[in-house]
Amino acid sequence: MIELKLNDQNIKEFEKAIQTEMDKPIKHFERELITIRTGRAHPALVEDLKVVCYGNTTMRLRDTASISAPEARLIVIQPWDPAVLADIERALRESDLGISPQNDGALIRIVLPEISSARRDELVKILGKKLEDTRISIRNVRKDFHNLVRDSQKGKAVSEDHARRLSDLLQKLTDDFIKRAETMSAAKEKEIKSV
Repeated sequence: MIELKLNDQNIKEFEKAIQTEMDKPIKHFERELITIRTGRAHPALVEDLKVVCYGNTTMRLRDTASISAPEARLIVIQPWDPAVLADIERALRESDLGISPQNDGALIRIVLPEISSARRDELVKILGKKLEDTRISIRNVRKDFHNLVRDSQKGKAVSEDHARRLSDLLQKLTDDFIKRAETMSAAKEKEIKSV
């Protein structure tokens, strides 16, 4: 919940609080975009993959190995402990990434196949869903701040004119943040569709 007391003077504080809260879904969306595979290899595709190693300990792949993308369609994973190599390979095979890792005994290479047009269409749909989730998150932040403005107006902490100004500012910021998310999505879609 938002910890902010509204009055007729603190419009900058209100704006800063909105931006801070709306920035959270944008940052999350940025992280989500990295995980959507385009034609290029990127360590972020696999770094958060869960690996069960050392018996039954679950760790993220980036905590067990160094990950690099030396070529456009190649990811190289070198575990810090060779004993977890088989565990990493198993986690990669069982993931929903549709990749086949090649284990040479010291490191794992993942050659990413060309993306088919059907897979590109599927990725665009996934992107659209993630964009809509981000829009919903931003609108939920707007709703919380709108309720704060309404409650402050009912409690006579802010005047009707000031409440209207705050609501207008809130809508403007909401539109700006949604536009940012849409711009990021459009750039990623273009990246997905480029062969």
